[in-house]
Amino acid sequence: MLLLGLDIGTSSIKASVVDANTQKPMASAIYPDTEAEIVALNPGWAEQDPESWWEYVQHAIIKCNNTGSYNAKDIAAIGIAYQMHGLVLVDKDQKVLRNSIIWCDSRAVEIGSKAFQSIGEDKCLSCLLNSPGNFTAAKLAWVKANEPRIYEKINKVMLPGDFVAMKLTDEITTSISALSEGIFWDFEQEQVSDDVMEYYGFHKEIIPEIKPLFSSHGILKTDVAVKLALKPGIPVTYKAGDQPNNALALNVLQPGEVAATAGTSGVIYGISDQLAYDDESRINSFAHVNYTTDAKRVGILLCINGTGIFNRWIKAITGKDMSYAELDGLASSIVPGAEGLTAIPFGNGAERMLHNKIIGAHFHNIDFNVHTTPHLLRAVQESIAFSFRDGLDIMRGNGISPSVVRASKANMFLSNLFAQTFANVNNVTVEFYDGDGSYGAAIGAGIGAGILSVEDAGKNRKPLGCIKPENVELYNDLYIEWKNELQKHLS
Repeated sequence: MLLLGLDIGTSSIKASVVDANTQKPMASAIYPDTEAEIVALNPGWAEQDPESWWEYVQHAIIKCNNTGSYNAKDIAAIGIAYQMHGLVLVDKDQKVLRNSIIWCDSRAVEIGSKAFQSIGEDKCLSCLLNSPGNFTAAKLAWVKANEPRIYEKINKVMLPGDFVAMKLTDEITTSISALSEGIFWDFEQEQVSDDVMEYYGFHKEIIPEIKPLFSSHGILKTDVAVKLALKPGIPVTYKAGDQPNNALALNVLQPGEVAATAGTSGVIYGISDQLAYDDESRINSFAHVNYTTDAKRVGILLCINGTGIFNRWIKAITGKDMSYAELDGLASSIVPGAEGLTAIPFGNGAERMLHNKIIGAHFHNIDFNVHTTPHLLRAVQESIAFSFRDGLDIMRGNGISPSVVRASKANMFLSNLFAQTFANVNNVTVEFYDGDGSYGAAIGAGIGAGILSVEDAGKNRKPLGCIKPENVELYNDLYIEWKNELQKHLS
């Protein structure tokens, strides 16, 4: 029996087929080969055409099937992971009304800030666990204020994964996790937030049917099944945002467990059994994939914008023709602390962990007689690890204090130098696992279809290896020096 997982990313779509009995991947495929287009009509805007996601999904599934490594008719359930916080609007005929306003679009920041003040900061944090911020509800309010003719035609509001499920099944559903991600969910009342809906003037009819996250969200249409060489009637049994889904893939489900990713941006995602929130709104709290009213599992998410993108930038500046592994070797030749050279990695816009300040990226204490390209490379990697420490300290202040952090062996964690520095400065053991978003979506599909239990899904997840912290005192001193430099930009 096989499971199909789809990961609706910003730059591409990935499909994976996993054997339900062994939880081992059978095949995977990515489409398109080049990065998908992001439309930016104005500074700070970011949109994508949802129909392009659907086109890419079909290509990715067919590409996966064409590997010939499995019988597509044996696929028994479909799961979907997706880029979080996007806004998709359809009319009564399921026609897309406008491009999706995606996660990195910042046009609704001021709208969310006003809602935070008007609804009340204490009420927002205690009931929504977040400021309304720049999330889906605020983006919908922007459409209502600026595109009233489009707003009037809205039948349902969706997140990106809901849209792909609709294209597969003709059904539109949501979940508590999805609604919390869009800042529509009241955790105290356990219902769609009256405060949010009334403040923005939204009608509750635009919210799709709420179903358990692990459940049937519709069955595969016959015409789609024929086109994709799949069996008609396969259920879509799982939909989750990319970070909760990544945590599922890493078997991060219980209180105190923590996952980390270090791609273009960096994320720390920990689990709490409390309705936890940060008084300063530097981190976000959402219903995790296994959240229920009886057993609350809240995902505490901290995002750092300036991580892998800083590493990619320094590569483009200093080593265009060299691989990341070669650059890593150069950086490893330099002693910890890069002989006094310090970098600040926040050059990718406003950082929520820094109270939404834009401070830019910086190098400090450059000595022309000492510092070379390898010093720059080391300083960049160390600064990214230090920013994770800064974020993890915020989470520690909110009750998440891990001794072990789980991560996929991907992106910056492919660097032994970065991984060891991360372990050292955070004083945690880092466990590495294979698998990615599409793998997690396939496992989620198995749980939602009743083919796997949550316990079964984690049983075969063995770490590829681990890195234990070393030289903790030295790296703590280096972090304090870095933090002092950071504070100069914040004061």
